[in-house]
Amino acid sequence: MFAAGASLTACGGGSDAATKPADLAGGTITPRQAAPAIALRDYQGKPVTLAEHRGKVVLLTFLYTHCPDICPLIAGNLRVVQNELKDKVRDVVMLAVSTDPRGDTPRTVTKFLRDHRMAGRMDYLIGSPAQLRPVWKRWSIAARPGKKGLVAHSSLVYGISPKGKLISIYPANFAPADIVHDVPILENL
Repeated sequence: MFAAGASLTACGGGSDAATKPADLAGGTITPRQAAPAIALRDYQGKPVTLAEHRGKVVLLTFLYTHCPDICPLIAGNLRVVQNELKDKVRDVVMLAVSTDPRGDTPRTVTKFLRDHRMAGRMDYLIGSPAQLRPVWKRWSIAARPGKKGLVAHSSLVYGISPKGKLISIYPANFAPADIVHDVPILENL
């Protein structure tokens, strides 16, 4: 399981938090470890695995389409990251994994991506509760239904190196410049 014994910085890491290397703007995950496996279908029905993106930096987050605040903020900031990276965009993959198996349907995901100008820029993975729960568990993601259709969930962005190592972590309100700064570093780890 991810994070068993790992320390997270820049996310309330506490007294055992690792020190952040001076060159990364985001928090670091120590010890470095392989990113937990993901094998789901995207909102268009295509099978997607995290392993198929080896050789590229992956920015991974966990969202839901009818989120009123944090998820749109993350999607908007990731769009800014892509715009700033310009030519490097083809070397960076953005993946979102659903935290709402009932509400995230192909139709709602299509609308979310279109509304946040991320269609064709982010792959959004969905599934049944039985398919998503093991992924959440491996990634230590809390996701539970709340009142009025809202979903309480972990809302971080993870930076994964081309070698499949989990390297950095960013809070939901990350500054896009931090990830733009870190992508060239992640490419070499």
